[in-house]
Amino acid sequence: MDQDKIKHLEFVQAVITRMNTNSFQIKGWSVTILSALLAVYASTKNELFILISLVPTIIFWLLDSYYLMQERKFRGLYKDISGITDTQPNLKPYEMRPDLYKEDDYCFFKVFRSPTIISLYLPLSILIIGIFCYLSKM
Repeated sequence: MDQDKIKHLEFVQAVITRMNTNSFQIKGWSVTILSALLAVYASTKNELFILISLVPTIIFWLLDSYYLMQERKFRGLYKDISGITDTQPNLKPYEMRPDLYKEDDYCFFKVFRSPTIISLYLPLSILIIGIFCYLSKM
C-alpha cells in the first residue's frame, strides 16, 4: 500500500474516531440533562419538568443517530479505500465523500432503530412517560 493511501486512511480513521467520541458524549449529556430535570422536579414537584425532559431525550436520540449514520458512512469509505470491499467509488486521493453512501445500511431511520441507539433512548423515553403518567394520576 502506498503512502498516500495510508495517510488517506489515517484521515478517515480520525473522522471515525471523532464521530464515535461525539456519540459517546451525546449519550452522557442525555443522561445528565435527564437527571438534572428530574432533580428539578423532585425539588419543585412540578410535573411539567418530567414532560419537558422528554424533549432533550428525543433531540439527543436524533443527534446521536445522525452521528452514528455519519460514522457508518466513513467506515464504508474506509473499507473502500483500503480495498476490503469490491465496490470502490471513483475517489481522488484524500477525498472524503460520505455522501456517496446512500444504501440501506446507511439510512438514517435504520440507524435510528439500531440496537446501540434504541437500547438507551427507548427505555429512557418509556421511563419518562411512565413516571409522568404515574404522577399525573396521583
